[in-house]
Amino acid sequence: MQSYNPPLTRVDKEETRRYAGLSGVAAFPEQLLETACGDALLLARPRSVWNIYPYASATGIIAAPTPLHLSGDKIRRHLDGAKEAAVLAVTIGPALEEEVSRLFAAGEYTAGLLLDAAGTAAVEQAADAANHYIADQAARRGLKARNRFSPGYGDWAITDQPAVAALADGNHVALAVTPSCMLVPRKSVTALIGLAPATVREDNLCDSRGCASCPQANCIARRELS
Repeated sequence: MQSYNPPLTRVDKEETRRYAGLSGVAAFPEQLLETACGDALLLARPRSVWNIYPYASATGIIAAPTPLHLSGDKIRRHLDGAKEAAVLAVTIGPALEEEVSRLFAAGEYTAGLLLDAAGTAAVEQAADAANHYIADQAARRGLKARNRFSPGYGDWAITDQPAVAALADGNHVALAVTPSCMLVPRKSVTALIGLAPATVREDNLCDSRGCASCPQANCIARRELS
């Protein structure tokens, strides 16, 4: 198991605005967004852990002690040509969502909603930082890392969430999975990162972060499409 505590020096205000569903709202008070981002920065405790396993593109099997067979076409295509898979778990801990619950209980709904959105932005930033760190480590071994791809995206079933969390050793960052396959703490991410030889062509890879290819058309976090 490898670990990394991603440094978080700011929480992206524009991403917070988007996660709060405010992208098209004119004249929303900037100070409220800035306060939420500042509070999220104080409350977030980013941590990440991962394991790297051999991966067989032909069969879609991660050769872990308990092998995981990937059945989704999008995740299989995204990992095409990879010879290893980094199985990642990232969390910013429970403190932020506990404060969100307190704010809602106190009737401070706007502050609670904005802090929740800032928490989502924070964990996504932490996961990106972990992805970059893994990419840097892989490059030293002559491998190129793909963007992270999480259970529930595209046609990859969310029911693989418990297996992915276990293969990442998510328990080492106090990460758990509910019977409905939700992560606890909620502001957490699990993902696979394909590691392929630098010589492998990547022209036809699935874009793991492209809203255009995601079936969840009504997601409030969906990026605007041209």
